[in-house]
Amino acid sequence: MFSAARPDWNWLAPLQSDADVSFPEGTVTAITYDAVTVGEERSEQFPPLTRTMFVKYAGASGDFNPMHHDDTIATQVGNPSVFGHGMLTMGLAARVVKDWFGPEAIRRFQVRFAKQVWPGDVLTCRAVVTGKRQEGGEQLVDLDLTVENQNGDKAITGTATAAVG
Repeated sequence: MFSAARPDWNWLAPLQSDADVSFPEGTVTAITYDAVTVGEERSEQFPPLTRTMFVKYAGASGDFNPMHHDDTIATQVGNPSVFGHGMLTMGLAARVVKDWFGPEAIRRFQVRFAKQVWPGDVLTCRAVVTGKRQEGGEQLVDLDLTVENQNGDKAITGTATAAVG
């Protein structure tokens, strides 16, 4: 589509390998405080990460650090290739919490970035209920969060709290 206007714009076209990659649509489940149990778990596995995903995230976030999109620069400083934004990985973890409890339910979300993620990594985001409590007139659920790659390496660990009606 861009090549007709400017032949040098071919790099803007999506890579063929990424043309059909999309994240499945999440759905928020209706949940009550009494129905949530300590130890209950939700997880979601996402499609393999691609360079195009990193570039799209850079555009959405405004974070154009070349380590996330320029293989030449990334390899010059010792990386095997470009790597994903930590906040992209965190956003995938947040999606699991959002799909479980709803976006307006999230009261706290805290993560530790443990490892980089690379093109081709398949990430599984997991949230586990660690506690339930009432505070400030709200019924709250505390969660442990992890994001692991296909080898079981943890890219993110963290915690979250959601209000449940």
